[in-house]
Amino acid sequence: MCVSQILRLIVSNRTDPGIHPILEMHRHISLRWLYPGVILLLASFLSCIQPDNPQDLKEKTAKATEDAKRDAKAVAEGIREGWSRNKPLNLNTATKDQLLTLPGITGTEADRIIAERPYHETDELVSRHVLPKSKYDRIADLVKVN
Repeated sequence: MCVSQILRLIVSNRTDPGIHPILEMHRHISLRWLYPGVILLLASFLSCIQPDNPQDLKEKTAKATEDAKRDAKAVAEGIREGWSRNKPLNLNTATKDQLLTLPGITGTEADRIIAERPYHETDELVSRHVLPKSKYDRIADLVKVN
């Protein structure tokens, strides 16, 4: 049963001989304003709801996709870091980005480490003058060869 049917039922039953005439008049006046009031209320409610603009929808989707992509990269990087946390980094196969995760290693030093490959022992970083002894001592336990 819809709202208009309920209102018609209420309005049609307004003449009850057992109701005092003054109460009947107040009921009639209040019901007379009920139907337009409900319509006005529904119209004002529906005017507040605006459909999404297709361009806005595209922008929201792009933003959500960008956020999901960023979060996925962060998760993958965290997993990669967790796996490699206890494993020494292989000097002969490590990428520049991996070498940059070592404490104190700069981009230039990472490039020199890659350029001087292959290594047979980790202390060759010092003997070949790729890194100073002080930097090598900081990463000695974090690197390996083979």
